[in-house]
Amino acid sequence: MEKKFVPVMITPFNLKAQIDLEMVEQLIDFYLEAGVKGFFANCLSSEMYSISEDERLALTRHVVRYVNGRAPVVATGSFGLTIKDKALFTQQIYDTGVDSVIMITGHFANIDDPDSTLLQHFEELFSLTGNIPLGLYECPAPYKRIITPEILRTLLSTNRLIYHKDTSCNVEQVRAKLAVTAGSRLEFYDAHTPNAVASMQMGAAGMSSISGNFYPEILVWLCNHVNDESRQEDVRWIQSELQRVDPLIHIAYPLSAKYFLQLRGIPVRTISRAHALELTPEQKQTLRQIYQDFRGWCERLQIRTAAVPIA
Repeated sequence: MEKKFVPVMITPFNLKAQIDLEMVEQLIDFYLEAGVKGFFANCLSSEMYSISEDERLALTRHVVRYVNGRAPVVATGSFGLTIKDKALFTQQIYDTGVDSVIMITGHFANIDDPDSTLLQHFEELFSLTGNIPLGLYECPAPYKRIITPEILRTLLSTNRLIYHKDTSCNVEQVRAKLAVTAGSRLEFYDAHTPNAVASMQMGAAGMSSISGNFYPEILVWLCNHVNDESRQEDVRWIQSELQRVDPLIHIAYPLSAKYFLQLRGIPVRTISRAHALELTPEQKQTLRQIYQDFRGWCERLQIRTAAVPIA
């Protein structure tokens, strides 16, 4: 079965800290040339908590229009104070043309609420959203609500879910959830790059990690070769390399990704609403070293890097 890499899209801003839609288009072209098989718009990497409701809709609508059917697009829709509010915004996001609307698990119960509350709120949301295809995202904010295999089984039985982005960072949790989803139409994506090989070899549909905002070609190569018996030595090697640098690229993210893309010649500005501080000289030096590592990875794996978009 084909494995897919789905980037969690960053949001570029102009000098006035407004969403730069022209740069969004250049990034989409870059992702597509790298070989991605889908897009996750309006997510945590997109700084969704730092943009307005209208901006979330406008950004998602623009992504869908520009992608124009070349790959599926999903986007977060579970915003609003009440379940009715979340249902309304889910409909509005779906009306932008996305293939599935993603629900943040932490939006459906407080941190100390039992799973019964989570299920009750999901049931209410399902009843208010017709047949809109939905997905789950164990987003780290407002807090990371990891769902159990049992809860996933219950939600899956509604036949509403087609997407799951897992952030448990736990191979055994992933194994148990994949056992629950086997044979269903739900596509399971792991967000934890160090789990990439294990997750996909156990049956995950692919990966959806922040590392795709640095070197999507590497994740695409891994998706394409994870089950290739003739390339297992390279698969193990690149997995080790990705695991080594993964903690480093998370520092000052998403600024780190925007700076890395600059190193690659992509003119995205290092402006963020979610991370106000500038990168330190030490952080920049670390990213420059990872960029050199990336070039070495591509050389060993014979990967042609995506071309720099022409402004």
